[in-house]
Amino acid sequence: MTPLVKTLDTPNSAALPVARIGLALVILPHGLQKALGWFGGFGFEGTMAFFTETMGIPYLLGLAAIATESLGALLLLLGLATRLSALMIGVTMLVAMLTVHLQHGFFMNWFGTQAGEGIEFFLLAIALSAALVIGGGGRLSLDRRLARTLGSTGGLDSPASDHRSTPHIHAA
Repeated sequence: MTPLVKTLDTPNSAALPVARIGLALVILPHGLQKALGWFGGFGFEGTMAFFTETMGIPYLLGLAAIATESLGALLLLLGLATRLSALMIGVTMLVAMLTVHLQHGFFMNWFGTQAGEGIEFFLLAIALSAALVIGGGGRLSLDRRLARTLGSTGGLDSPASDHRSTPHIHAA
């Protein structure tokens, strides 16, 4: 099995697409705010100006954050390059959590009484990202389909290859 096929290979798990699609649906609107100005966002130019001028973030890192939250989340939704996309989203969320949100405590600003949002959202996003880096895109992912096509040995669907899938409990 080639390194590419090993990276794309993922078990036929039903839990992984739930994590993958859930994370993508939460992150993608934030990326679209930054990239296109949708959902009340500032768009690419406004976001980059805020990142570089106000926050002092280097241009390439700001660009990477926007690409990760938009293109990376879209790839995650499709289950394509799941591990890489999840890793990038996890790193982006970790950086945002540590540099901006940690100072505001644990809880999100539900009642508008804090100076900013806490870290609970970021912890969930990082945990989902980690699960996807470890497990891949799971059932119904393009990664799984590509691994099966590129592997073409027929062995990727065997029970032995699904050793990483969630154990199933069978009723007696």
